Amino acid sequence: GSGGIGAAVADALAAAGASLTIHGRDPSRLARKADSLRAARGQVDTIQADLSDGQPPDILVQAARDSDLLVVAYGPFVHKPLARTTAADWRLVSLACLALPGIIATEAAAAMAARGFGRILLFGGTRTDTIRGFLANAAYASAKTGLGVLVKSLAAEYGASGVSAALMCPGLVDTEYLDEAARTRLQAVSPRGRLIAPEAIAGLALSMLCGSMDLSNGAILTADEGLYSF
Repeated sequence: GSGGIGAAVADALAAAGASLTIHGRDPSRLARKADSLRAARGQVDTIQADLSDGQPPDILVQAARDSDLLVVAYGPFVHKPLARTTAADWRLVSLACLALPGIIATEAAAAMAARGFGRILLFGGTRTDTIRGFLANAAYASAKTGLGVLVKSLAAEYGASGVSAALMCPGLVDTEYLDEAARTRLQAVSPRGRLIAPEAIAGLALSMLCGSMDLSNGAILTADEGLYSF
């Protein structure tokens, strides 16, 4: 929740009146984001941790169990052709982009089901809404595509207990993680010649978390303005 799409979703939820627990890796950046949210809107707790090993700390798992809404907008990006993708790269994305959300969502769903209510929104990658081939990020895309199985399994197992889950696969979003060269390159392939604002993705996420997810339980949503190649 301290940067990128996650920060935009945190802003949208706070504006809607939610009490938040946000995670971030960098302590100073996390503190600045929390102070901003508190100054504008109210209750915010923080969890600082490096999650790249795919193992969430107990405090993060407990926060997920205690929450009515869970958003996982996390996953280190590996941009390499397969010929240069190392064993370490595969371990990183498999653990951080698939196993980590799986652990957190599994714990949260069981606790939500016991209370009779919960909504879980996971974020996939661009064009990972179905099985595709990728020239430069196959490892990352493989892990993110697997999240579709996870949300459909959560819906199947816990839907009758009042728990809803969905996966959102955003398009080319303009976040602080892009340099100018990347922005120029991505704008050139964007359907509308510009990148998507994080606030637009957050608005759709808020709609899902505020109730639309119940009807579309288990859904995989594309939010890419019709992107057809990447």
